[in-house]
Amino acid sequence: MAKHDEQIQKRMFIGVVWNCAGELKLLLSALLFLCSIITLVQFFPARDLRDCASLSPPSAAFDLVSDTVTAPTEVQYKKIEDVVVNNGLIKRNFNGYGSAAYNFVLMSAYRGGGDTFAIVGLSSKPLQLFSKPTYVCQWIPHHATVDKENITVAGYKILPDWGYGRVYTVVVVNCTFPYPVGADGSGGRLVIHASTSGGGDTNRDLTDTIEALTETPGSFDASQLEAPPKYEYLYCGSPLYGDLSPQRVREWIAYHANFFGEKSHFVIYDAGGVHRDVMEVLRPWVEKGYVTLQDVKEEERFDGYYHNQFLIVNDCLHRYRFMAKWMFFFDVDEFIFVPKETTIKNVTDSLSGFTQFTIEQRTMSNKLCYLDDNPGRIYRKWGMEKLVYRDTKRGVRRDRKYAIQPRNVFATGVHMSQNFKGRTTHKTDGKITYYHYHGTISERREPCRQLVNVTEKYVDGTPYVVDTTMRDAADAVKRFEVRTIGQVLLKTRQ
Repeated sequence: MAKHDEQIQKRMFIGVVWNCAGELKLLLSALLFLCSIITLVQFFPARDLRDCASLSPPSAAFDLVSDTVTAPTEVQYKKIEDVVVNNGLIKRNFNGYGSAAYNFVLMSAYRGGGDTFAIVGLSSKPLQLFSKPTYVCQWIPHHATVDKENITVAGYKILPDWGYGRVYTVVVVNCTFPYPVGADGSGGRLVIHASTSGGGDTNRDLTDTIEALTETPGSFDASQLEAPPKYEYLYCGSPLYGDLSPQRVREWIAYHANFFGEKSHFVIYDAGGVHRDVMEVLRPWVEKGYVTLQDVKEEERFDGYYHNQFLIVNDCLHRYRFMAKWMFFFDVDEFIFVPKETTIKNVTDSLSGFTQFTIEQRTMSNKLCYLDDNPGRIYRKWGMEKLVYRDTKRGVRRDRKYAIQPRNVFATGVHMSQNFKGRTTHKTDGKITYYHYHGTISERREPCRQLVNVTEKYVDGTPYVVDTTMRDAADAVKRFEVRTIGQVLLKTRQ
């Protein structure tokens, strides 16, 4: 009998549990959540949690040391109130605060001759688009005499970035005086007066006076303008940014130092891309005199086109225009090439009658790698050895890069210059070209995504063929690197 009663009680308990399953699940979930909260509270700092609800006003500054709120900066401009004028007319007033884009941001100024200068900078793009800002150049000698008085001329404005600028656009102001100034080495100051011409706020025709260049007595020697250039070839590139691959940079600099020869130089502008590992690659070339590195990270404050690359190339042009016979403009994922039976000097000598020539592009796959007879060692090879598949799609407009004789150029661009004296030619097919490994420089990982061993392949509708031109040059480049800087870069990785 007792056993029968026990069985009835078990059935009743199971029935109650079964009928209240939803409520029990909810109760157990609540208990689990509560226990989780109690566990997490143990890791909170022993500070009153009520402080979490005490947020500082957006305009106030919070002192992290004393936990006190400091007063905001005193307002500089007095508000102009609305006023009632004749016949009850209410005259509304508008109050401007803060600052818009600058009228002019000076980067550099250089002599272009005894009587001419170039001033390189940025300016508000809306101001350039919707107004007519003007520039006046003034030369002030250090010791004014009857023969050496202040002289003022209108500045000639060049906008070389084709309207690509964002908040800021690049401006190159040419200042040409009617006769040489300071050419005798007496020194002086170049001042530019930049006027908004009513642009932005038409109630204010603001003019900013900027000291662009100062020459101390004896600092300028006019003979340097006619002296033979120090370098046969000088590289000016767009600013480097991002987490760049040290190995790709290593290949690029070794290849081109060998390609252009001893009378070449590379000017590299760092916009954040020359991190520690890239610096280790460039350092031996800097020490050997092949590379000059410039820090331009400050330009990132000003929102221009693509890290202000038009600004950078124009600074490079005018800074080094008297130091190089030829100046090349291309990127660090592009490799210049001339046929084996000739040299870069033969090519440039044949084009010496032109101020500018453009260079044809050969687009390489940045994913396909050739799987040869030694597949186990493919990941140890340089990118130029294994990325050998060339895009052969027809009817595609491909960008070009270019070279100039800088003494004849007033302003320049990324893919070509439109401001020069002399002639230009695009008929360089078969003479000089460049291999473009787009995107491989900006990723610190193995570029090979697919290993293939066929001579032709279609990928996403694009035909590729094997082109071993750069691969065949790799051994000579490696030997040149070791012969020039030793084995310091042998352990370089992606």
